[in-house]
Amino acid sequence: SKPVLWDDNASIEAKRGTRRTLVRALETILRLIHPMMPFISEEIWQRIAPHAGKPVEGESIMSQAWPQAEADRIDEQAIRDIEWLKGIIIAIRNVRGELNLSPAKPLEVFLQNGAAGDAERLEANRLFLSKLARLESITFLAAGDEAPMSAIQRVGELEVLVPMAGLIDKEAELKRIGKEHEKQQKVITGLENKLGNEKFVGRAPADVVEKERAKLADAQAELALLESQRVKIEAL
Repeated sequence: SKPVLWDDNASIEAKRGTRRTLVRALETILRLIHPMMPFISEEIWQRIAPHAGKPVEGESIMSQAWPQAEADRIDEQAIRDIEWLKGIIIAIRNVRGELNLSPAKPLEVFLQNGAAGDAERLEANRLFLSKLARLESITFLAAGDEAPMSAIQRVGELEVLVPMAGLIDKEAELKRIGKEHEKQQKVITGLENKLGNEKFVGRAPADVVEKERAKLADAQAELALLESQRVKIEAL
């Protein structure tokens, strides 16, 4: 687990390293945004730069070098992990919005299906998820485990489940699912018409056609999930 400032178990040294990284990142960002936000970036930079190891007496952010990316320090796996983390947090926030749940209400969340390595990603990022998504608990269901009746959001192949017992207005949720079902059906019809058009399939680049087919498969999976949810809620 990576150290964060609000982790009570993190050491003083780990928190100091986190602060140093944050300050250096902020100083770099200020140099990037200076052309678009010249005055506020200068004001903040004058205060931040000394803590980032840059002497500023008599200096201006205008005279600083433009940041250059160091390709050998780009961590593609870290980028994928952060995008995975963001996807789950957004999914949980979407459920909160759909069910009109307070952002402050701790939630019980389950994950199921997904890609290889997702369970390990959960363990590596459990602290972040629990804090940023305001969770009471988060559990990865094993294959064959029975999931409670839940509001479900998909993040790629992964399904994010928020149990709805005691949280939902049954009729309102069925209405919401009906609207989303209609929306997905329109998407599917549009994609099927496009892919059924010989001119499009024959003239479009192969990768473009493949992307449209992937969109269709994703929309069909989403529709099947909505239909499954509707059946379960109607049975409540």
